[in-house]
Amino acid sequence: MAGDAFHGFRHKKLWFPCKIFTLNAASLTILAVAMKLAVDISTNIPGKKDQLAKLSSTAFMCTAIGNFMPSLGKMDDKEILMNVIALAILVITILGNVCIQLGTGLLYSFLMIEHIAVMFLMFVLLVILSFSALTVSTTKKHLQLKYSDLHQSTSGEVELEDIGMVTVQKLRDYVKKYWMMAETGSPQFVIARSVTCSASGAICSLTTIILAEAELRTYLWFTYTNLADFFILNWNNSSDYQWSILFVLVIQTIGVGVGTIAPVFRWFIVIKSKCSVRRGKSYKTEWKTEDYWTRRLVGWRDSPLALCFRSKKFRKFVHNTKNRILNFCIGVQIVIVTASKSLLLISSFLPSLLFSCFSYCKVLKRKILSKSNASSNHTGSESEPEPGTQLVDHSDFVLYLDGEEEIPLHIMKTINNAADNLIQIGKKKPPKFLKELLGKSTGFKGVANFDSNQIPSLLSEEPPNCWTLPLVTLTSIAMALPNIENQKMERLQSNVNESLLYVRQVEKILDSEADLVNIRNAAKSVWSEVDLSGKWLDEDLRKIALEGKTSEETLERLAGMAESIVKEFRANMNGNLKVIAANSMYRISKTVLLNHERSNNQTDERLFEQLSVMIADILGACLTNLPRVITMKCFCSAIEEREKSVQRAAQLLGETEETLEILQQREIPRLNPIQAANINEWRVSMKK
Repeated sequence: MAGDAFHGFRHKKLWFPCKIFTLNAASLTILAVAMKLAVDISTNIPGKKDQLAKLSSTAFMCTAIGNFMPSLGKMDDKEILMNVIALAILVITILGNVCIQLGTGLLYSFLMIEHIAVMFLMFVLLVILSFSALTVSTTKKHLQLKYSDLHQSTSGEVELEDIGMVTVQKLRDYVKKYWMMAETGSPQFVIARSVTCSASGAICSLTTIILAEAELRTYLWFTYTNLADFFILNWNNSSDYQWSILFVLVIQTIGVGVGTIAPVFRWFIVIKSKCSVRRGKSYKTEWKTEDYWTRRLVGWRDSPLALCFRSKKFRKFVHNTKNRILNFCIGVQIVIVTASKSLLLISSFLPSLLFSCFSYCKVLKRKILSKSNASSNHTGSESEPEPGTQLVDHSDFVLYLDGEEEIPLHIMKTINNAADNLIQIGKKKPPKFLKELLGKSTGFKGVANFDSNQIPSLLSEEPPNCWTLPLVTLTSIAMALPNIENQKMERLQSNVNESLLYVRQVEKILDSEADLVNIRNAAKSVWSEVDLSGKWLDEDLRKIALEGKTSEETLERLAGMAESIVKEFRANMNGNLKVIAANSMYRISKTVLLNHERSNNQTDERLFEQLSVMIADILGACLTNLPRVITMKCFCSAIEEREKSVQRAAQLLGETEETLEILQQREIPRLNPIQAANINEWRVSMKK
């Protein structure tokens, strides 16, 4: 719980999502161990501090239930069912054991009222959590529909024909809109700002107050008698737990204090939002129970039973019993929602008055300042934009449930700033080698020139090409050239290695039909060997470079090696990756050799630079698809993964901003998005 509180403060998510402390088997097992004192009905506990430690255990359990609430949004129906049943078994066991201790006189001190109050609050929290769990699936479907509607309107803002030339500023705005949708539509955030979760925060704070009052009363009692007995161990009169009882009491008291942070903050946030929109709103709508609270229960009630019985009376009895039970559950749900709304309305009454007074004083101060500055400066304070006006466009992309209060402007501003921070994080880690490599290119001629149609094919059917395989093959050829400095080769290898990270993202996102999987796997396998050991299909490239006297000899040797590999493995299906890589090496090395023979007095250094430019041209053509990759990363159909997907898109935008600005200065062929993602389509366009 402390970890979740730290995470919430660090990332300015004051609704405190459950990242560490979630409702699962591990948390429940640890809680069951921590409840040792509460369920112990056989150990001698004669002292007041022993019984106070039992109270701290039950209060700690209440705090844990309050912290569990948002984690329901991360689960599917099956996980929710199993975890809620497990939690209910644990809570009912605790309640039963404490009741036995109260009934048998084991808990006999003046703390009996506090024990009863905390047990009642624990039961209420369990009921609230259980009935809130019934709405998770319904709210997810509701949010999904709203998200789909907003996605259709937002995606239409970026024209598909111009998606390769979208400006960086437009991409920033696009990412922020999807970030707003992902954050405000997060199931955890929706549950955290719901009325039932807010009411559980109020109950957790009441539990903390009861424990604090009991500890203070016990402290005063010991002060009146003998305070030393509370801290100094008296082995003869202590309980069977001896010295550990005080240790448990202190630790669980700290746990209650720390665990109350998140629920209370969620409660205060809802109170603040209610205060900000309370003025001018009718109270008649306050106690309305929205449809999504009871929709699932109503659906179960109205659906027929799948069980078949011969007896008509028994079928009628089962049907009526089911309806009575579900009608009772619907009534309980309505009572919970109405009581939660009433609690929030009551608790927001005094803050609402204070908020109104503060707003009035703020407006009055602004008017006074504007009048005092009007004589000296016509551009007074009124001309300055109001806080939050920059969010006008993005506030339309907030996902609300029916009847939900508007999210306060400062929270929307925090969400908006979080998107900027993610972009800045990516901007602090730009791909320096990628920028250096793109600087060698001035166009996209290399896309058309790396493979010539004059080269006969070694295969009966030429496989399609992908972006990574030509890059890997050209780099391997460059590393095998003789008379090239090691520093230049290592630099090119580093440049390509970093660039391939982004090229693979383009291929992974845009190859929807996955027809290039084998080609990409071949390129990935070859590059892993080239990068780590400097070998291409077990052939040492550096050794080839040292043994070669001229570039022509090296290119002929590479082509011959590739041809031998194709002939050896062509009939073997297990060797298809080698065949693909070798066929690419044969065609590209033959093409480079053909171009090299046509030019006069071309040195090895010059050929190395030409290969580097060709690599940069292919890389630049591939990365013109980055805007489309970023926009596609923003959209994620799985509601649980949406936040991570937009986060990756924002960081990718930050990392590649400079790259996109470089590419937007070039003349890009007019290709539709599907054509732009395919290197073969680029080749056809460039040749035309």
